[in-house]
Amino acid sequence: MSVKENLQLIQENIAEVCRKTNRDPSEIKIIAVTKYVSTETAQSAIAAGIEHIGENRDNGLNQKWEIIGEHAVWHFIGTLQTRKVKNIIDKVDYIHSLDRLSLAEEINKRAENIIKCFVQVNAANEESKQGLSVDEVVPFIENLKDFPLIKVVGLMTMAPFIEDEGVLRETFSKVKKLQKDVQALNLPYAPCEELSMGMSNDYKIAIEEGATMIRIGTSLVGKEF
Repeated sequence: MSVKENLQLIQENIAEVCRKTNRDPSEIKIIAVTKYVSTETAQSAIAAGIEHIGENRDNGLNQKWEIIGEHAVWHFIGTLQTRKVKNIIDKVDYIHSLDRLSLAEEINKRAENIIKCFVQVNAANEESKQGLSVDEVVPFIENLKDFPLIKVVGLMTMAPFIEDEGVLRETFSKVKKLQKDVQALNLPYAPCEELSMGMSNDYKIAIEEGATMIRIGTSLVGKEF
């Protein structure tokens, strides 16, 4: 199937989930994760109607940005090393992996404009994953008050890569509850209106639990390398 056909199927799935949960499909933004595909395939996603492109590595983002530039909204969705912030800060619209103060300091130091950030939550407490524990998130966000160029637009999580729907649902629902806790703080720099959660294997469950951004790679653009 082509990227356009894949996108149509995903949009149909989103519409069906939204009907079941009384949500508006326009609330859901699809981020095409292009880590494993060429710039040409990323361009075909944009031609099919995708607006948001997500990259996990600074070099991959830079290579595609040189060709695509402002024809897409750019998301950095991978673990971001502090020393690599300077490589992507002038190109990204969103960073999905803010999880430590040293990274916040570097983003604030390097940015020329406000950067929309997601705080990464390791909601399932997996040793193999980055991110803050659920209990660490609120204190961490409160400590971001001194960084005027960081805006916490939401929370991001990755559920365990398993088929157990109960575990997936519990993971996503924890982050939805946490979002409400952050919103209750009424912090002007942390409106926390977005939830970045759900990938190719679990995005329908994520939407049911409140996701507003889903990060889709294989089932949308495939895998070329």
